[in-house]
Amino acid sequence: MDCQSCREALSARLDGEAEPVPAAETDAHLAQCLACTRWQASAQALTRAIRVRPVGPDPDLVDAVLAAAPPRHTALAPRLALSAVAIVQLWLGLAQLLAGATGGHSGHGISTHLFNEGAAWNLALGIGLMVAAVHAHRAAGLLPTLAGFVAVLVAFSVSDLIGGTATATRVVSHLPLVAGLVLLYLVARAHREEPTPGTPAKHDDDLGHHDDSDGDDVAPQPGGRPGRGRHLRPTAHRRAA
Repeated sequence: MDCQSCREALSARLDGEAEPVPAAETDAHLAQCLACTRWQASAQALTRAIRVRPVGPDPDLVDAVLAAAPPRHTALAPRLALSAVAIVQLWLGLAQLLAGATGGHSGHGISTHLFNEGAAWNLALGIGLMVAAVHAHRAAGLLPTLAGFVAVLVAFSVSDLIGGTATATRVVSHLPLVAGLVLLYLVARAHREEPTPGTPAKHDDDLGHHDDSDGDDVAPQPGGRPGRGRHLRPTAHRRAA
C-alpha cells in the first residue's frame, strides 16, 4: 500500500465511511510509515478542532423567561366569579333534589325519575363550572356543552313563560347558568394561548418557522395549502461493522 491509498483510507475512517481497503492493510502501513502516522495525528487534531468547540459561558435567561411567561393567576376575577356561580348552581341543584318538587313546572306531571335526571344535570353543571374555575385550561372543553344547554333552555323557558306553564321565579332560577356561560367564555378566552399541561408550548414564531431537522414539518404547497415535509437525509454515515 502506498501513502496516498493509506491517507484515503484514513480520511474515510475519520468520516465514519467504509474504507476503500481492508483496515488491516491500513494499520500495517501505519506501523511502518512515519509520514502517514504524522498525517493521521494532524488529521485527527484538525477533525476534532472542527467538530468540537470549547464550552463558552451560558447566558442568563431567567429574567427573559420569567418576563415572557404568562401570569400565574390569569383571569383571576372571572374564575372567582365562576366559582361563586358554581356554588349557586350546586345549591339550586341540591335544593331541587331535596325538595322533591319542580316549582312552577310541577303541573306537568313528570315522573320522579325524569325529575331526578334534571336535578342530576343541574348538579353536574355546577360541578363542571367549579372544575373549570379551578383548572382554567378545562373551560374550553365545557363551553360547547353549556352553550348548547343554555340556548335550548332559554328557548323553552321563554315558551313556557309565555304559555303560563312556568313562573317567573322558576325562569329566573336559570340566570346563574347564563352568567356561568359568560364567565366560562371569559376564562376560556384568557387561557386560550396557554399550553395545556403535558403538551409542548406553542409560540407565535412557530406559525411561520419550522425546524429543518424535524421530518414532520409542514411545508407550504402551491396555493398556500400546508403539506407534509420531506425527511432529511443524514449528513454522515456510520462506519460499516
